[in-house]
Parts: sequence; structure tokens; C-alpha cells
Amino acid sequence: MAETAGHNDVIHPCQCRAARGLLDWTQDHLARTAGVSRSTIRDFESGRHALHRSTAALIETALRQAGVVLLCAGDGGFGVRLVSAE
Repeated sequence: MAETAGHNDVIHPCQCRAARGLLDWTQDHLARTAGVSRSTIRDFESGRHALHRSTAALIETALRQAGVVLLCAGDGGFGVRLVSAE
């Protein structure tokens, strides 16, 4: 799964939205980069449904390769950090 600071089982909707904001990516851009549908991103971020682990892995990989690190709740709350891309 995603490279994290601490432990994070699966990306959370707030992290996905925040990561896109840091990268200045639209939902469509993330969907294309991750190889998933835009409706998957939209529905996940809005809380309509959870992601399958395989879909979460695709999204996390796309974000990680763009330089995003997911921060877990144990680090003071869910969040994201932008570092240099791999």
C-alpha cells in the first residue's frame, strides 16, 4: 500500500481530497493517473462508498509517485505531505 508516516491501512476520503489539492489535480486527472473511473474518485471522496483494497492501492500508488505521503491518525490526525516525486 501507500508509503505512510506511521500506519494507515487505507487512504481516507479527506486524504484523497487534500492530496489532490496539494498536487492541483482534478478528480479526472487522479482517475486517469490511477487507472480508475472518475465516478470512483467522486463517490469515494463524497463518502458514498468505500474503496476495494485493490482500487485504494492504485490511487495510493498514483499519489505516492507524484510525491504524496499519507499521514495516519496517530500523527495528530489524518493528513498528507508533499515531498519530491519518486
